[in-house]
Amino acid sequence: MTTTQPDVFAAGARDALHDAFGAEAEFRDGQLEAIQALVVDRARLLVVQRTGWGKSIVYFVATKLLRAEGGGPTVIISPLLALMRDQQAMAVRMGLRAATLNSSNRDEWESIESQLLADHIDVLLISPERLNNADFRDRLLVPLTSRTGLFVVDEAHCISDWGHDFRPDYRRITRVLSLLPAGAPVLCTTATANDRVIADIVAQLGDDVQISRGPLDRESLALAAAHLDTAAERLAWLAEWIPTREGTGIVYALTVGDATRVSDWLRSRNISAIAYSGDDDAETRLEVERALRSNEVKVVCATSALGMGFDKPDVSFVVHYQSPDSPVAYYQQVGRAGRSVEHADGVLLVGTEDSEIWDWFMRSSLPVADEARAVVDLLAGTQDWTHLSALESQVNLSKGRLTGLLKVLEVEGAVEADGFRYRRTLAPWAFDAERIDRVRVARLEEQQAMRDYAETTGCRMHFIREQLDDPEATDCGRCDNCRKTRITAASSQTIIEAINFIRQRPAIIEPRKKWTLPRSGMIARDHQLEQGRALGYLSDAGYGRALLRAKRDHTLVPDEIVDAAAELIREWLPDFDGAIVPVPTADQTRTLVPDFAQRLAARLDLPFHDVVRKSHATRPQKLMNNSAQQFGNVSDAFLVTETDLAGPVLLVDDVSDSRWTMTVIADLLADAGVRGIYPFAIARTKG
Repeated sequence: MTTTQPDVFAAGARDALHDAFGAEAEFRDGQLEAIQALVVDRARLLVVQRTGWGKSIVYFVATKLLRAEGGGPTVIISPLLALMRDQQAMAVRMGLRAATLNSSNRDEWESIESQLLADHIDVLLISPERLNNADFRDRLLVPLTSRTGLFVVDEAHCISDWGHDFRPDYRRITRVLSLLPAGAPVLCTTATANDRVIADIVAQLGDDVQISRGPLDRESLALAAAHLDTAAERLAWLAEWIPTREGTGIVYALTVGDATRVSDWLRSRNISAIAYSGDDDAETRLEVERALRSNEVKVVCATSALGMGFDKPDVSFVVHYQSPDSPVAYYQQVGRAGRSVEHADGVLLVGTEDSEIWDWFMRSSLPVADEARAVVDLLAGTQDWTHLSALESQVNLSKGRLTGLLKVLEVEGAVEADGFRYRRTLAPWAFDAERIDRVRVARLEEQQAMRDYAETTGCRMHFIREQLDDPEATDCGRCDNCRKTRITAASSQTIIEAINFIRQRPAIIEPRKKWTLPRSGMIARDHQLEQGRALGYLSDAGYGRALLRAKRDHTLVPDEIVDAAAELIREWLPDFDGAIVPVPTADQTRTLVPDFAQRLAARLDLPFHDVVRKSHATRPQKLMNNSAQQFGNVSDAFLVTETDLAGPVLLVDDVSDSRWTMTVIADLLADAGVRGIYPFAIARTKG
């Protein structure tokens, strides 16, 4: 492959840009220089530029020029399906043949691999998880990397432990670099990297890395922040503020349940809204993205799944219903707004639950020494593969935390995986406690920085840019502090309506249909729970908080909860003519549940049968961190004192968490002849 001369290169680069975007298109500051570093200098380059700068232009123009010289295909490591779809569309616009290998197009993999080996693909987009697949590594990775023309790592902050979105699979990328042809250019791109992240990326890529770094100001973006502690206050504010905004926008929430709640509330206020999260299937996410791009909805209420790489230049507002846990993550998300409009708003609403959610995410993502050693020792104790479900029954970790830990151990070489089966390798391994402690301290510092951002009286954009180590940070003149304005709370009437919305929105309790270890197989249909209800979620304003107070103060639930429960049950089961049965509590000295169930039976004029007893003490289910542990804690903990029961039954508890307690009791009640067992709780723990 020949080396392009600078003058010939510049003309070719502009031709490629004009072919895609018209004769008037011009490169932005730094783009042409970045392309030259790749095509002419064959450099390893890290580009740190704000969202919307056009990092994809750099690697696609470079690809056109390198392919024209006879270079091999460009390989792009891309972390999200939404990002891949946008990148593939941009590649096609640039006249490139692009394909993706991801979890949503398995039926196309064989065809894509054949085209790739025949050199009929210019750009291959793959997820970092593909690098974790042994079959992919063995069959395709080596022949592919041996002739790669350009290797691109998009959202390169994911490489770094210090990055706000670190992903263990990204660590494999540094090993892939050793397989590339000598002199193959490498491009890493990100909009969200401070000095610490940049230094970590450079250390992993090699000392010869060039850095292209631009200013991070968003000239059209006006930032603001306010403490609106309760969900009702924030919902009410959104309902009054969003209709005053022109254009379309995004409301970010930290959890799937909150994203859904916000969209449901806004629709109830005649605001066109739709939810978006990683729980949605690929087709649904694609449809929501299309609707937002075409302005068919006013607002998308999303988790961070609608993040890196989603490209809609005219987003006019981004509101955070809850605070992200780092300034870098906040900048990445709020940067969705204002790319091609003169004015856009970025509003941060701070809730009382934010810190608790942050802590949960941090505990879920960072391994703990004792937990890691326990898993490694457990796998070392057997010669055979161990299934994930068997590990869950022996290790008290949530499924998400356990799979995350196994992925880290696999990347570190301590464990190998085959689907959901794992075994210990022969490689020596030691837990890197010092590194994990450094990362944990850094995460806590980032959380404090977000608290400081919400409280600062100085320029908010200046604050964020300093957190990202932008040397050109200046006051913006646009944020609420620069303009001496303040967010005002919604009207008391709208807040009351939001409280009523929360209270009138029952949570669904879905029945479990399969046993987990040590039992196996499906639960017999006539032994399953029916679909159940709860008044709401434990974190909700109103009933959830009232229940928490009663549990904390060792008092009985107030009458308003009993009345609300009776009203909900009448609407849900208008023809119910069975009995009410309370669930025994872990602490059998507590009377909250039987008292509530007895008062509820009186309100509904139904018989009350206290017929379930604990056979032995159990630990609180909230201390059991996965399904197998939760089931094992209660699987033989109950007995039914009557064996001649008629159905149906309303099985009543204060809180529904794992659903295993009610599932086990339902199985026993079914053995006693009951048919039709409906679970009811004051609150669910998760939403």
